[in-house]
Formats: sequence, C-alpha cells, structure tokens
Amino acid sequence: MTRRTLCRAALGALVAAGVAMLPAAAQAQAWPTKPVKFVVPFPPGGSVDPLARLLAVKLTESLGQQFIVENKPGAGGSIGAAFAAKSPPDGYTFLFVFDSHAVNPYLIPKLPFDTVKDLAPVMLVGTAPMAIATGATKPYKSFDDVIKAAKAKPDSVTFGTIGNGSLGHLTMTLVQQSAGIKLVHVPYKGGGPMTQDALGGQVDLAIGSVAVLASHVKSGKLRALAVTGDKRSHAMPEVPALAEQGYPGFSALAWWGVFAPTGTPKPIMDKLHAELVKVLKLPDVNKTLTETLGMDVQASSPEALQKFLTAEISRWGKVVKDNNIRAD
Repeated sequence: MTRRTLCRAALGALVAAGVAMLPAAAQAQAWPTKPVKFVVPFPPGGSVDPLARLLAVKLTESLGQQFIVENKPGAGGSIGAAFAAKSPPDGYTFLFVFDSHAVNPYLIPKLPFDTVKDLAPVMLVGTAPMAIATGATKPYKSFDDVIKAAKAKPDSVTFGTIGNGSLGHLTMTLVQQSAGIKLVHVPYKGGGPMTQDALGGQVDLAIGSVAVLASHVKSGKLRALAVTGDKRSHAMPEVPALAEQGYPGFSALAWWGVFAPTGTPKPIMDKLHAELVKVLKLPDVNKTLTETLGMDVQASSPEALQKFLTAEISRWGKVVKDNNIRAD
C-alpha cells in the first residue's frame, strides 16, 4: 500500500466510526451514506418486484444514494423475509412483502423468524382486489360458466396461484366451499410464471392481484371473470365482484408492505417513511400504481400496517388450519 492509500483508508475508518458514534437523530439525518438494499422475496415479474424497482429509482433520485433491489425468491416469500429479518438493523436492508407474508406463519412449520417480532413495519403501500381471469381462447365467459363446468365434471378445471397457501389459493378454497365445486390447484413460484401459463392456456384460470393481471386483461389476452373485493376495482370497472355473483360480503385483498429488521433506528424508519410518502404522491408514481397496477394507495403509518398484519394473520391462519393446507 502507498502512504496515500493508507491515509485514505484511515480517514474512511474515522468517518465511519464518527457516524456510528453520532446520536440516532444525527445518523438519520446523514442516512443513507451507502447503497440501501430492498429485498424482494419473489422472482422478477409479478407485482412486488416492479413496485420495489419503481420506488427504488425514485428514492435514489431524492436521497442521492443507490437503492438496489435484490430478489430472493422461494417458499412463498419466506426465504427473502428470513434473510431480511436476520440482516443487521442498520437502515440498509428493507423488505418488500406481499399478502403471503401474513399466511406463512401458519403455513410453514418452524418458520426461521417471527413474523411479528423480528420485522418492524414501515408502511402498508397499497391494497388491491385480486382478479380471477382466464385465457382469451378458453370457453368461460363468466364465473358462473366456471361453476357449471366444475359441477358437470369435478376436478377438470384448473386454477393457478402464486403458490400453495397463497392468498389466491385460500380465496379459491373458500369460493369452492361456498359454490360446492372442486377445482384443481396449480401452484407457481410467482405471479410472472403463473401469468405466462394463463396466457399460454396451460392453466384454465389464474387468480392474482389486479396489479399482475390488469394489463393483460386490457390487451384482450386474458378475460377477467370476477374480482375479489367487496366492490368493483377502478382498474377493471366492467368486471363484477364476487360479492355481486352470489357471495355477498366476500372480500379478499392483495396487499404490499415494507418492513425492516427489528431494531432499525426509529429516526431512520421515520425518514424512509416520510420519503416514501413523498414518492407515492408523485403524479407519475401514483398513476402507475393506481391505473397500471390497479392499486389503492394507502401510504399508511407503521402502526396501521402492524394492526393490518395481525388481523390478516388471524383471518387467513384460520383458513389454513381448518383446511389442513400445507406449503409447497
């Protein structure tokens, strides 16, 4: 090493030590001083990945440090969630989750982290009803056509979801029970692969967030038969809700949230939350989320996300237990 290199290394160490010794508020003011990692526990495609990438670009612009998306798919999102939960709580790792995050505590035995205790809430970004769709070449023109076909020939109609025990799977479990039909479940490892098979006709139905399916429905490549909210989606206003089709009061919403390893300094969490609120108000971002992805933007407080999460865990955990559903 040259004298100059040694001096630079020593200076860098002193600066790092100085930042570490600063009070939490001062650290938050300086944050971020290096790239920030957004962990996405699903493969590219779907809805979580593009959401994280969109917000990462905007935060990179506003905060002057790079926000990097790292995909760690597998086990319904639990592999990436475990990675984030075990990461240093220093404000440089955050986790983007989908609705499966609330199901996994009951679905996956011996989950290697505590969903409620090991991850701290930052924000519920948004919610959206799911859509039940079929390929344009398939014979089903309405959800009633699906019910008739399934009753005429049980175990003949297939439906794809993003995985065993996913919200789509649990929703279709309840629908089958209510309708008195039996469909064949085809689990995938994410919204992207599921959608590709629906487009190709390899699966009869696909249930996924409006965010995943809306563009394909608008292009005419998929035909939406129902949405799972208690009302119609603004992204698919022509598609009736299940509540209109013989399932009064039924509602199941996909959702997207941001968490951090528990112990991440609150001032840093507050700063990220404030920056996310600003980004979500940007006209181009809001338009992409609401019109393209069909999302109802929530931009909630951390406390509201925690309350929402515990309610979802309770509701869907019961469905998992009552129907003896297991992970893939």
